Amino acid sequence: MISIKVLFIGGTGLISSAVSELALKTGIELYVLNRGTSRSLESRGAHSIICDISDEYAAEKALGDAEFDVVVNWIVYTPQEIERDFRLFFGRTKQYIFISSASVYSKPVTNYPITESSPIGNPYWDYAQRKAECEHLLMNLYELRGFPVTIVRPSHTYGAGKLIAPLTGFKNSWTYLERILSGKPVVVHGDGRSLWTVTHNTDFAKGFAGLLGNFSAIGHAFHLTSDEALSWDVIVETVYKILGVEPNIVHIASDFISSRCPEYYGPLHGDKAESMVFDNSKIKRFVPSFVCETPYHLGIRQVIDRLMSDAEGQTVDGEYNEKIDRLIEKYRGV
Repeated sequence: MISIKVLFIGGTGLISSAVSELALKTGIELYVLNRGTSRSLESRGAHSIICDISDEYAAEKALGDAEFDVVVNWIVYTPQEIERDFRLFFGRTKQYIFISSASVYSKPVTNYPITESSPIGNPYWDYAQRKAECEHLLMNLYELRGFPVTIVRPSHTYGAGKLIAPLTGFKNSWTYLERILSGKPVVVHGDGRSLWTVTHNTDFAKGFAGLLGNFSAIGHAFHLTSDEALSWDVIVETVYKILGVEPNIVHIASDFISSRCPEYYGPLHGDKAESMVFDNSKIKRFVPSFVCETPYHLGIRQVIDRLMSDAEGQTVDGEYNEKIDRLIEKYRGV
């Protein structure tokens, strides 16, 4: 492989860390810009640039006259941050990769599978709306100014001790397992039959690595997910099966959940309540070597094994448990 010079802004999250590890293994000259709170990649050969990207003046000073074949900012969420990155990296990189989200598509979904040209416009979730605004701005910068952008739209990626579960963020992974192991019920939205696409972070990394320095991908948006779409009941019941516990699932309508817990309105109505099945033929055309090799039943077992062996990480979020308990009580009319 021809070595390329790549800058990651962030690079230590669930999907970015998997990509960072694979990039280093394949001989990419990797630079990581972050605030220095995590420098684990240095021991593996990455170059560190200590800086807070939100301080544009400090970032410009830290970057100096450095140029890169590829810049990936893993932590961009607003158009204002896109404008800052344009000022910092226009003329400094041959490819800028933006991490968007598969939640940007219009809801309700009317045609399956979802393709990269499906209508965009999520009326329920501000996170998805901001990502869509970022995409629109970047494509204008590409068309009008020649900014060399590639857009990636991941869906739900898991791995490295991070579970997939309804009404549960990654930080609650152990709390979710503890609920199951202690016999407490868990909630699945709707009837549990809607389909959800699941992707292991190491599989995501394979497709993403194939886009680094792939200059034919400039001006394009890509799904980067597996082809494995499972019902939410299957996703949850698989965890129960691995733990050897009889399922104790309470199905609650999404409208009821969001009326009692408004923080779930966007993630449910704008994402998880819909069946999300994606056409991945485009990424496979541009990265022919992209093959997902970790099926959910094996990948989630690895996650559970890691959580069960991490004694220091086995802290229970009592506030989360109380919230779910209250939700179930209200639904049951207790």
